[in-house]
Amino acid sequence: MHRRRRRTALLLSAAIAAAPLLTACGNDAHPGAAAVVGDQRITVSQLENRVKEVRAAQRAAVTDDAQYAQAIAQTGTLTRDTLHGMVLDQVLHRAAEDAGITVSRKEVQQMRAGLEQQAGGARGLETAWLQQYGIPPQRLDENLRLQLEAQKLATKLGTDTSQQIFWDALSKASEELDVDLNPRYGSWDAKKVSRVDAETPWVREITSAGTQQTT
Repeated sequence: MHRRRRRTALLLSAAIAAAPLLTACGNDAHPGAAAVVGDQRITVSQLENRVKEVRAAQRAAVTDDAQYAQAIAQTGTLTRDTLHGMVLDQVLHRAAEDAGITVSRKEVQQMRAGLEQQAGGARGLETAWLQQYGIPPQRLDENLRLQLEAQKLATKLGTDTSQQIFWDALSKASEELDVDLNPRYGSWDAKKVSRVDAETPWVREITSAGTQQTT
């Protein structure tokens, strides 16, 4: 239930430079790829760059090392969460395409303007999206486009993003795309439309801030 609420909030909320390194032992069945989604590869390099964007934004948003260290501690699963989001974005986009849904640049701009008004300006919105959803400023419009796709898909299905019929559409798209994760990041459950941690004690996530976590 917690994961479902988190996924829904990330998809549809309108309320408002230290990148982790991955080390692993054993055979790598996905050389260079963090995930394969349909005919698209999400490379490890792309994933690491996304994480760096978030860390750089977090670093810019705080005033001292203690606050930054706290931000790092609060987002210790950033790499895995980021990959989950990157895959889910493609799944959602596929589901929207299947339903004949499109989103214009004007619609994104209108949504952003409304959210900025609620958040007290552009900076307030960027800060809120970074803190709550780990979306750096340069990815905000991209995320809002996906939010709109989710809204339109739910409306077309006669439901909302908290209901099973919406997630069934995403599950169908997930199965069509045949999502395949590099085992070091877990696996993808198409029915639940979610990344699942693998029981692999040899995977470690290390941050250059000096913290180490065993997944």
